[in-house]
Amino acid sequence: MKAVMMTDLEGVAGVVSFADQSYPDGQYYEAAKRLLTGEINAAVDGLSAAGVEEVLVIDGHGPGGVCYEDLHPGARLLHGRPLAPAAVRDPLVASYDVAVMVGQHAMAGVADANLGHTQNSRAIDYYKLNGRPIGELAQFALYCGALGVPLIFVSGDDAGCREAEALVPGITTAAVKQGLSRSSAISLAMSESRRRIRAAAECAVRRHQAAPLPPLRWPGPYVLEKRFFHTDVADAAAAVPGAERVDSQTVRLRSADLLEIIYR
Repeated sequence: MKAVMMTDLEGVAGVVSFADQSYPDGQYYEAAKRLLTGEINAAVDGLSAAGVEEVLVIDGHGPGGVCYEDLHPGARLLHGRPLAPAAVRDPLVASYDVAVMVGQHAMAGVADANLGHTQNSRAIDYYKLNGRPIGELAQFALYCGALGVPLIFVSGDDAGCREAEALVPGITTAAVKQGLSRSSAISLAMSESRRRIRAAAECAVRRHQAAPLPPLRWPGPYVLEKRFFHTDVADAAAAVPGAERVDSQTVRLRSADLLEIIYR
């Protein structure tokens, strides 16, 4: 079995601030990257214990969130911006048997989500797919699902885990912090968060082997609506070929193929 792992920084235990920890000019940014890398390594340990033979780690944090020099020797790292073209990236992801997420956060607008946002914390109000609010969890789960890969495990804050459980019934989660507000949380100790991630990742694989989760798929055609905080960002989004300007801050994309719009 092979697993592809999407990672992010804001759902990691001990990370509670955009300005100080998530943004690259933050005073604790490098320390936050080490915390994420430790949680990645714990998940790789758990996956490997359950028989996963290959783990591809995707650095999903925009400016980079993984400390390469500390990465688990059993993992490979996909990193760098801009991302590889879809024609290269999609077949690669499709070659994996299962998908997992580490360091994940809830979508924008969730009251008790620590560091909740959707894609860009400084620019995006919300995303909706066919009228349903979605965040980065749904984006990745649906993207993988369209490629035939099921999402079986998520770690992050408790709001992110709730979001995953509602999205993918039967998924295994590991909550490593309790969000109190967008800027505060109660985190588990570092050693405990990693212990729980390792155990839950191993459990997720064993549960999937016993009762496989299906890839997440929603029926099309698809309408992706993006609402931005500022009109200049909407101006740029409206310039994408095929985009429909709804109002000064909102843009819609339409397609019969989810892969064409889910990450545009």
